[in-house]
Amino acid sequence: METFYDCIPCFIRQAVDAVRLATHDARIQEEVLRGVLRAASEMDLQKSPPVMAQQIHRLIRRLSSCDDPYKELKDRFNRYALDLYPELRQRIDNASNPLETAVRFAIAGNIIDFGVSNKLDRIDLSKTIEQALPEPLFGEIEELYYAIALAKKILYLGDNAGEIVFDRLLIEELPADKITFVVKGSPIINDATMADARATGMTDVVNVIDNGSDAPGTIIEECSDTLKQLFTDADLIIAKGQGNYETLTDVNKNIFFILKAKCPVIAKHLGCEVGSFVVRQALRDT
Repeated sequence: METFYDCIPCFIRQAVDAVRLATHDARIQEEVLRGVLRAASEMDLQKSPPVMAQQIHRLIRRLSSCDDPYKELKDRFNRYALDLYPELRQRIDNASNPLETAVRFAIAGNIIDFGVSNKLDRIDLSKTIEQALPEPLFGEIEELYYAIALAKKILYLGDNAGEIVFDRLLIEELPADKITFVVKGSPIINDATMADARATGMTDVVNVIDNGSDAPGTIIEECSDTLKQLFTDADLIIAKGQGNYETLTDVNKNIFFILKAKCPVIAKHLGCEVGSFVVRQALRDT
């Protein structure tokens, strides 16, 4: 997916949010923002938005000497999600269709995205969870069920910290022995890393690897050889969140994107309304 003009103000806003988390030094904040503005003026709009976001956050980390500006927020939302886990586990177990309920909760967890907004709080998360069950699902949910039933090797590309607990709820409804769950190789925004996988119990449920990359999506050519091989071998890929959608929409694989459409650009590209719960199968060459 290419970058649209509408993405540029979002990059600037995201940089402001991140640099304020990374440092209180006004001189460094100014230096970062000037660098971001220069980079935005020169960016290649044919590349996906996560490519630009990766450059911005590398700049912030380098100039601020803060390797993980979002760490406190990530830890906090891991705790919030784990507090909710027992109740949500029970609601899935008691549901008439446990798998669909788990998919809905997994999508609800995608609201925990500080690349879109760092103003999210526990109340917003609880509201989104309550909306999850009655909310219409946009896309191909039945096709996802069929693909899961047929798959022998499933690659599940995770997205954010906190959200990873909701992914765990879904994975517990799937054949875990067929699944490899993927986190980021190093901190980028509030995306989940191996530390988050351990903190939330994901490593106790399923095989987890990191992808060797610091991009807020999955840029295959930048990932580790291990990830590339698993991606090639998988007969089903479940890709969470907008960053994975932006980086993988043009890849010819059996991919199902699971996300909440949180911005107008993504919603328009998907053909849905902002706020929609989405299960979208990627178009493939036949």
